[in-house]
Amino acid sequence: MNNLFSLIAHHGYVLIFAVVMAEAIGLPVPAALALVAGGAAVAGGSLSAPRVFFLALSGMLLGDCLLFVLGRFMGWTLLGLLCRLSVNPESCILRSAESFYKRGKTTLLFAKFIPGVNTMAPPLAGSMRMRPTQFLRFDLAGALIYISAYGGLGFVFRDFLAAISRGFQVAGHAFSEVLFIAAVGYTVYRVQLYRKNKVYRVVPRVQAEELARRLAEESDKVLIVDVRSHGYYDAGTTRIKGSIRIEPNNLAEEIKTLPKDKDIYVYCT
Repeated sequence: MNNLFSLIAHHGYVLIFAVVMAEAIGLPVPAALALVAGGAAVAGGSLSAPRVFFLALSGMLLGDCLLFVLGRFMGWTLLGLLCRLSVNPESCILRSAESFYKRGKTTLLFAKFIPGVNTMAPPLAGSMRMRPTQFLRFDLAGALIYISAYGGLGFVFRDFLAAISRGFQVAGHAFSEVLFIAAVGYTVYRVQLYRKNKVYRVVPRVQAEELARRLAEESDKVLIVDVRSHGYYDAGTTRIKGSIRIEPNNLAEEIKTLPKDKDIYVYCT
């Protein structure tokens, strides 16, 4: 943390812009911490508040608009790539989609504060065909709230953060050991989760021709389920003949109604 504060003080403008934009496009960097450090630097007179605010806002909007445009053209392909580091990519996408379904465009106002959803919100908005002007309006409001919150936190608690930084310097060796142990523990935890959920990364698939033959021969033993998620399903849209519709984000309840004596095939967008 002390190193970050020192870097912000000496290379603040460029660093804040780069870190904020990097997180906006999905890279694992601490934009919130950089904004807190930037706010503290402004309080100490090292940086200019208007410049910090403008560069942070520019970096965030640039990254978000890039993902919005890519999401518009790449859809689920981009969402899958962004969720690749997740233990369970499917739940990563569905969790973000559920937020959009429940709250709509207002998700953009607070998405930055929610890990996972912060990166997924702009491409989801793009893939769901939100109007660019509408996206920009809500994303701008969300960015203003996020930057003001963390930048203001650093500005108000500058002295407290400086005291913590000095404490880290005094106990630097012990802190490094604790940090190393925590990192090892977290890595082990992530590996265990990865192994536990590895089976869900390979989804059995069937060709349309094969399913068509099965339907023609024994349609009474087959059930086709439409599991398109929020924003990708229109009640008036065309479905496979004879299929039923269930909501994937309510799967725990929906699955109770499915027959036990049929082979179930699911399809989505």
